[in-house]
Amino acid sequence: MTYRERIMRTFKKEKIDRIVWQPRIYYWFYGNRLKNKLPNGYEDSKTLDALYSNIQPYNGSVPERYKNKTMIEVYDDLNASPRYPQEVLGVNIFKLEVDDASGIKMFVTEDKQGERTTVIETPEGTLKEVTRHGYHTEYPVKTPKDYKVMKYILDNTEFQFDEEAFEIADREFGKRGVVQSFYPRSPLQRLIIDYMGFKNTILALNYHPGEIEEFLGAIEEWDDRMYKVLLNSPLKVLNFGENIDANLDSPRLFEEYLVPYYKKRVKQIHQNNKFCHIHMDGSLKPLLPLLNEIDFDGIEAATPQPQGDVTLGELKEAMGDTILLDGIPALLFLPEYPKKELEEFAIQVLELFSPNLILGISDELPPNADIEKVRLVSDIVENYQV
Repeated sequence: MTYRERIMRTFKKEKIDRIVWQPRIYYWFYGNRLKNKLPNGYEDSKTLDALYSNIQPYNGSVPERYKNKTMIEVYDDLNASPRYPQEVLGVNIFKLEVDDASGIKMFVTEDKQGERTTVIETPEGTLKEVTRHGYHTEYPVKTPKDYKVMKYILDNTEFQFDEEAFEIADREFGKRGVVQSFYPRSPLQRLIIDYMGFKNTILALNYHPGEIEEFLGAIEEWDDRMYKVLLNSPLKVLNFGENIDANLDSPRLFEEYLVPYYKKRVKQIHQNNKFCHIHMDGSLKPLLPLLNEIDFDGIEAATPQPQGDVTLGELKEAMGDTILLDGIPALLFLPEYPKKELEEFAIQVLELFSPNLILGISDELPPNADIEKVRLVSDIVENYQV
């Protein structure tokens, strides 16, 4: 079987000849400033440029043979499968188009230390956002007055699927993998991570409940339009790139705001014969009893001990036959951890979760990791009998 066949058969719960090994190595690749290049026929470098800008440069140990390889060539050398074309190819299969007649203007400046300031002017007001290497130091939505401004931006922004970009990504992935993608987060997660930050979101839920509920509703209405595009696309696997962490998403918030939203979207996805998984890369233990309330096909990036707060056994008990994507803590790939420990952990994940498993790194390979440890897991997976 090819990697592409194995991935789709895993989601369909059909027999496979071996487990898919699909580590996300982009953080290691761009952090070490290895030079990627766009595939033939694709000219838009914005996604690739953003990866180099958002990921702080590190000084890791890179084998000489990788210094002139593209990321897809590194995957081939490691006998591993790629997952997301944004990361691997610099190809973004989605576009956000702002209506030219809306009067919305965006101004972006960036200093040498990686601090980027974005100012968005609209007829309803102005928003300012500041990030440093991709992390917020100032969120764009600060007061209830800003809800109206962001709503105006959403009302005049169209989510589009780029058919040509998809075809290029699909061609480049070939038998190596299935083109899948993440897209804007659910309304609550967008408030916490993208728009307001955790503190201001919690304060708004408590002190401005009517206004924040209206704002959440406006985001969900925009999402309704987004899902029409997603469900009509040729994508077979969709990722809820939520970055769930129980330290932020308490069981109460998760059950009140996220479970109903996920149920609605997962039902739509399954009715359109597609599969989906959710990115849950933070603390998980308080949320384990709620996992079976939503019919996700898989959970991505769940991080067990010694890096996360759950054991592999606890994770397996909570997930049942749900597919685990990833599962090996990223820190085990650091040079200070013995190879024997990584080998034993990888085998334990394989034995507990196979065949409902797409093995990977929870969450990404660190820039200072030992890339040869990725090859070690490739060899383990190749020799493991499903």
